[in-house]
Amino acid sequence: MTPVLVINSGSSSLKYQLLDMDTEAVLATGLIERIGHEHGMRAHTVRGAAEGAAFLDATYRDELPVPDHDAAFAAMLDAFARNGPALDPTAVGHRVVHGGARFFAPTLITPLVEINIDELSVLAPLHNPANLAGIVAARAAFPDIPHVAVFDTAFHQTLAPAAYTYAIDAHIAEKHRIRRYGFHGTSHKYVSEIAAEFLGRPLESLRQIVFHLGNGASVTAIDGGRSVDTSMGFTPLEGLVMGTRSGDLDPALLFQLARRDGMTIDDLDALLNTRSGLKGIAGVSDMRDVLAGVERGDAASVLAFDVYVHRLRAYAGAYIAQLGGVDVISFTAGVGENAAPVRAAALETLGFAGVELDAQRNIGRERGTRVISTDASAVTVLVVPTNEELEIAHQTLEVAGRAGAH
Repeated sequence: MTPVLVINSGSSSLKYQLLDMDTEAVLATGLIERIGHEHGMRAHTVRGAAEGAAFLDATYRDELPVPDHDAAFAAMLDAFARNGPALDPTAVGHRVVHGGARFFAPTLITPLVEINIDELSVLAPLHNPANLAGIVAARAAFPDIPHVAVFDTAFHQTLAPAAYTYAIDAHIAEKHRIRRYGFHGTSHKYVSEIAAEFLGRPLESLRQIVFHLGNGASVTAIDGGRSVDTSMGFTPLEGLVMGTRSGDLDPALLFQLARRDGMTIDDLDALLNTRSGLKGIAGVSDMRDVLAGVERGDAASVLAFDVYVHRLRAYAGAYIAQLGGVDVISFTAGVGENAAPVRAAALETLGFAGVELDAQRNIGRERGTRVISTDASAVTVLVVPTNEELEIAHQTLEVAGRAGAH
């Protein structure tokens, strides 16, 4: 057995997964919520033995104080000690949201790397400090094994200057490191590689568009396995319409709101990140609720759906142009994997590019990677369940192996 522990330490939660990389089986998963509160929540699931086509899982839930990330990590260790399985990882992989322009690959964590992650907190103040807190706690608990940082931004370090440069004063941009970084890179990388493997085609030969559609959403144009354009930018706010985030908008509207409505910087930040997107238009942030509203004929839900799809089509068309055509389009994450009406509407106008959706395949309930385009379609359309934890574990083991060889 080669166990790898994957940690996703957020501002108010700690998610974890223990995988046996010999078989890629998930041994345990868990979530510590409400970090910083007296009444935190803990859920720990132990994957049981297979029985027929199902797995017998055991989930343990309780409430406990979680004042900080050290306490959250201690709660995770306690969950393993109380409920199993034995926690003796070969290596620990850490999701880190922002690697700036410094980190373009999974990186063995050293004190210097920790300093760099801390310095990059200016680019991701809600994420990197929490990521770093998880790293510090994990390295204290497991000081004698490799710890690896896997950066959301790393996959997009292949963007050309034309794709990552914003047309603002060059000196200001350089001073404040303002450029497109892109996010969800771990998912985009995983899905594009799984798509190539599933189709039995060389990754290097494929022009791909990957839609990662969850509460946060992004789309990436991938040429030969390399990210060449992506919708999220300096922050995860740019691009597609999301659950609570606006995506693209005219920046001048912020000036207007500040001048005419007296909104502060914090007000504007909250507006665009927590009160916009689907929630801003329809009052709900979950696509399932929006689709239910569409079924009822609710005007706000219909508008939210139409705006959401309009943005998907706009990016699809732009990226087909950037790639000079497309061979594969994949949908992933919660909305991408489960919302057939979204997929159908997004692709409805792409017949000019050779996209032909199979309506029955699209509404099918099969799990796993599957084709939803017709056999005659010039472009293969796939649904590919993402697995960022597995991708992080793979990258962690690769770096840990290299570290052990020296």
